[in-house]
Amino acid sequence: MNAQHYFCSGPACVEPARWREAFPLGQAIDGPRLIAHLAATTETDRLVWLSAADVQWPAHLAQILRMRSTERVVLLSSRPDEDEELRALNEGAHGYAHDHAVPELLQEVALVVLHGGLWVGPHLMQRLVGATQTALANRAAGPPDAGAAVANGIWASLSAREAQVVREVTAGHSNKEVAARLHITERTVKAHLGAVFEKLGVRDRLQLVLRLSTAASAEPAPPAGTKRQP
Repeated sequence: MNAQHYFCSGPACVEPARWREAFPLGQAIDGPRLIAHLAATTETDRLVWLSAADVQWPAHLAQILRMRSTERVVLLSSRPDEDEELRALNEGAHGYAHDHAVPELLQEVALVVLHGGLWVGPHLMQRLVGATQTALANRAAGPPDAGAAVANGIWASLSAREAQVVREVTAGHSNKEVAARLHITERTVKAHLGAVFEKLGVRDRLQLVLRLSTAASAEPAPPAGTKRQP
């Protein structure tokens, strides 16, 4: 990964050891100097990491985004909290993660965010997916809209098993739950999701649900003989 990583450090927040393992060339800089550096440089491929341990993180985030609205920022927390996560995302952060996450996961967070996606914790993701699916179900109660033809094309592009996985995921189930409900392995669930994401041009579960929003009233019935999970 060629991106430059910056960690906003200070008396209350020292760079996490696993962050350093994930990004050995990353720079830990105190808040004021980091803000000044970001303002003075024009790097296009960089990621800023803030710590929830620093009570000033909301101010730092706001200041960074005022300077450059497209700046990509991730908040790390040693005690992840959904309300804090929602606040960070609502105020412009592109991701939220546990600062004790393994280096490989932090690298995955960076990859998603640097490619324009949002990194949302699993519990909040399930909550958002579930809420979105409820909204789509309510919408489906109305008459079919002009997006029905497009929706049919979307579903037609999926294999029968991919469609099953999508239905379970958009119902708010985790990979582990989907695997149990469909009697397959989590690895297989991930493989099907990867194929679906690629086919539909989405990066994560939430984008998947939104991509299928026009399909809510046009989802085909399961093939004859297919048993729905209870």
